[in-house]
Amino acid sequence: MNKVLMSGNNVIAEAGIRAGCRFYAGYPITPQNELTEYMAEHMRNAEGGVFIQSESEVAAINMIAGSSATGVRVMTSSSSPGISLKQEGISSMAACELPGIIVNIMRGGPGLGNIRPAQGDYFQATRGGGHGDYRTIVIAPATCQELADLTMDAFDLADKYRTPVMILADGMMGQMMEPVIFKKPKPRQYPEKFMLRGAGTGKSKFIRGLLLDPIDSEEHNWKLARKYEVITKNEILHEEHRVDDADLVIVAYGTAARIAKGAIKRLRDHGMKVGLFRPITLWPFPELKLRALSAKIKNYLVFEMSTGQMLEDVRLALQGYANIEFHGRPGGAVPTPAELANVVAKIYDKKD
Repeated sequence: MNKVLMSGNNVIAEAGIRAGCRFYAGYPITPQNELTEYMAEHMRNAEGGVFIQSESEVAAINMIAGSSATGVRVMTSSSSPGISLKQEGISSMAACELPGIIVNIMRGGPGLGNIRPAQGDYFQATRGGGHGDYRTIVIAPATCQELADLTMDAFDLADKYRTPVMILADGMMGQMMEPVIFKKPKPRQYPEKFMLRGAGTGKSKFIRGLLLDPIDSEEHNWKLARKYEVITKNEILHEEHRVDDADLVIVAYGTAARIAKGAIKRLRDHGMKVGLFRPITLWPFPELKLRALSAKIKNYLVFEMSTGQMLEDVRLALQGYANIEFHGRPGGAVPTPAELANVVAKIYDKKD
């Protein structure tokens, strides 16, 4: 298999096509425009492939919902404020148990913000983002190779659990170029539960999220909750980097984790035993894996390109069993490995 040099945005698009995506709808927004452009060019070469540049982000999410209802693999993409506009549609897809891939190439915020890479959408992604009791699987790759592999895996997860799956990256990952190898996609599975039986009791052949009877609605919410419990047990991904002898562990994801690895190399060169815990699934968060690590390591630094959002999940996971510090750069400011290394070095010197 040959390596191909591609930008992150193009990698996601190509991986989606290879995974069997045959309907894409999107609306231009920086810094994910290359993804939409790639789909516009290449979906026509995929048998049965359809590309639509929709009139808005709201239209795009509802277009993929309708196409998903026919059994087609679907994807849409946008960047932070565009994802905000899609939230009602994502909630509706979750309610109707419609699989689909939503890609968020994050930018600085809040509001329109800027087009620089940031990680300020963690709450929006991991807490559902829209209204109601629902979750979406959230996957946070850190390399172009992971963008390729995990995007393909995301389609399988969406089918398996009949749920929207979000790929959460940022402007730096979307624009950077790395060599990748595209793996062979798995044959698509059609379990009985994927057949179009409709939301709620499963007795209706209509796909609907409007359940006016409160008892029916409650039953459906508990049905979704049980599905999310299964996902939480079975679909957690994380990476541990140089934690075997570590005295302090950085917790970071995506681009921040790449920066952390550079900082760790510098710190190790100066004799400081620092490691990395990287959540790959942000929901479900690898809570038990991180808590198990705290049995032997008591010092942690949460590093995010935000004011501190994943920090809350780390606190919940560690539950007072460890010391937690935080370093963040919000609004599109991207720190260097040297900057982070200096921050960690000061914390390392004062640790217990």
